[in-house]
Amino acid sequence: MCGIIGYIGERNIIDVLLNGLTHLEYRGYDSAGVALFDNDKVVVIRSEGKLTNLIDKVKGKRFTGSVGIGHTRWATHGKPSNNNAHPHKAGDVVVVHNGIIENYLSLKKELIKKGHKFDSDTDTEIIAHLIEDYMLQGMDFLKGVKKALNRIDGSYALGIICEREPEMLIAARNESPLIVGVGKNEGFIASDIPALLPYTRDMIFLEDGDLAVITKERVEISNQDKDIKRKLVNISWNQLMAEKGGFKHFMLKEIFEQPRAVTDTIRGRLNKENGKVTFEDFPLSRGEIKKLSNIYIIACGTSYHAALVGKFIIESLARIPVMVDIASEFRYRDPIFSKNSLMIGISQSGETADTLGAIRETKKRGIKLLSITNVVNSSIARESDGVIYTYAGPEISVASTKAFSTQITVLLLIALFLAYHRTGFSDSFYMDIIKEFVKAPHFMETILKDVASIEKIARKYVNKKDFLYLGRGILFPIALEGALKLKELSYVHAEGYPAGEMKHGPIALIDEEMPVVILAPKGYLYEKIWSNIKEIQTRDGKLIAVAFEDDHNIDEVADDVIKVPKTIWPLMPLVFTLPLQLLAYYIADFKGTDVDQPRNLAKSVTVE
Repeated sequence: MCGIIGYIGERNIIDVLLNGLTHLEYRGYDSAGVALFDNDKVVVIRSEGKLTNLIDKVKGKRFTGSVGIGHTRWATHGKPSNNNAHPHKAGDVVVVHNGIIENYLSLKKELIKKGHKFDSDTDTEIIAHLIEDYMLQGMDFLKGVKKALNRIDGSYALGIICEREPEMLIAARNESPLIVGVGKNEGFIASDIPALLPYTRDMIFLEDGDLAVITKERVEISNQDKDIKRKLVNISWNQLMAEKGGFKHFMLKEIFEQPRAVTDTIRGRLNKENGKVTFEDFPLSRGEIKKLSNIYIIACGTSYHAALVGKFIIESLARIPVMVDIASEFRYRDPIFSKNSLMIGISQSGETADTLGAIRETKKRGIKLLSITNVVNSSIARESDGVIYTYAGPEISVASTKAFSTQITVLLLIALFLAYHRTGFSDSFYMDIIKEFVKAPHFMETILKDVASIEKIARKYVNKKDFLYLGRGILFPIALEGALKLKELSYVHAEGYPAGEMKHGPIALIDEEMPVVILAPKGYLYEKIWSNIKEIQTRDGKLIAVAFEDDHNIDEVADDVIKVPKTIWPLMPLVFTLPLQLLAYYIADFKGTDVDQPRNLAKSVTVE
């Protein structure tokens, strides 16, 4: 989730670009760069690290041109470095990009054969080279862009300029947000509203397949070579509202970003036609996968709950024993490994101290290490034999939401990958999972269309002092995560339990003052869950049930019901997580706590 800014007009261009990037810095923080005209040539200035490093580089410099583009990066392909920072230049063409190009490796090989030389490890650089290649064949800038976009598979928001066209800025969008700002004798592009508010409130929201040609005088938009008109929208938000996308808190914004984050994490890794999963950096060969005797997964907090979900999925699909450890405990015991073990470490930041310590302890034993993280070139990624990145983008709120969903997504991909190499997908059940897997973002979007009902339930229970969360099987970790979210955000005592353990202690707590959140998917251990429901009823507990949309029996026994789309068991964690996140969010908001920065908590726990 990178930040893009572009400008054409008579203002001081470097000021516009840097100010825009400052308002977009929350979208990416590992590097930044600008490209702008100066004496008929495009100058590219880039810097690794925070935006302040780039600002220091351009301080006091003046540029004569009237068009430029800028970028703050959240790395997906290629570690943070000056070379991997955007913009990328090939010949006369300069590009900034937000998104993921799925077929960049095949295009890169093709272009290398033609003599193109690449300076970065990014997927973005191929776009600049591809456009340049078509221009070398005699096409003009605009035709070259159109031809290149027809070759690209994946998601993109693009800002493109060319030394041959010093009075033109091109923007293109497919499955990544991009906005055109319209001013008097000037035009803007940005990946989000905050960058444009200081200059204009008249904006055009590009749609998938749109290509915009922007000059000082006009904006021309086409889609599949047909000229189209897009509505000009006047934005009334203030700056803070804009940074949060109109949401009250970053956490709520990030909850709503989960369908896109899951889509991006699946993209390019899963072939839905044949069920094959591919990873760029898996540490084991197929032969080693077949010999795997067991897997250890280590993590902390929310990532630990994702690891528990991973255990259920990997053991069921790939038939490999999985042990899950809390990293802070794992590093101080003496675990027993076999030579055919694999360690998986999970950390959103890639800097979690306990997870990093456990990983280092494992490496001393000579065990192969795979990490799952959201931050390219983080400490855990650097120390691993292989790494799989979650494409959640920056997560501003301390309480993790989209990082959790994308970790579960990666673990499901790993389970399918291991199963494919061990069993060859002989069972059609695997293909049923694939078909359902690609629907998961849509299921999540369906839940997010009706948050008002969850908000109403939250208001009803806002003054309760204790909550119990119950789940069975693969939904037990989701009960744990739901309870953790409520504790983190609202400072309300909450406990997550396997529903079968209720009679072994927690049932003593249930009375008319105790809300019990129970995860009750019809068809999955449903009869067992139903007996728990009756036990809660008998003791006058207040029952909040999360159930499938086709379950009408639950309406008659629960005090409140949250309905979710029906899906198969491996996908249930993604579907049942969102209502619990929303319930915790709204209770905390009604209580007036600091949702984005709860007391005593830090986003990345870098000390023991």
